[in-house]
Amino acid sequence: QVQLVESGGGLVQPGGSLRLSCLASGCSVSGYVVNWHRQAPGKERELVAGISSTGGSSTYVDSVKGRFTISRDNGKNTVYLQMNSLNPEDTAVYYCQARWGIRNYWGQGTQVTVSS
Repeated sequence: QVQLVESGGGLVQPGGSLRLSCLASGCSVSGYVVNWHRQAPGKERELVAGISSTGGSSTYVDSVKGRFTISRDNGKNTVYLQMNSLNPEDTAVYYCQARWGIRNYWGQGTQVTVSS
């Protein structure tokens, strides 16, 4: 069983930056694909970024390309989402997800609010 805990959210002004962390416990997630999703009020949850088990490949939704960077440190069992040039449309609860075959785990989410 894997437990995922997100942290690093908060209130930031437009143009600012945040770094989210997704810490896994229970077992190593080095073999897992890890994704970051977000859900804004009244909207569907959307996949924001994903990273392969080795960190060798990553993918992003078009709206965050060039602004967000996903990375992982398998030694720390942690996946990060560096978010730069934030704008109000990035306001959402951000969730991390770890997948490996039929194994699928979610964290509880961390709130990111971009507002002046």
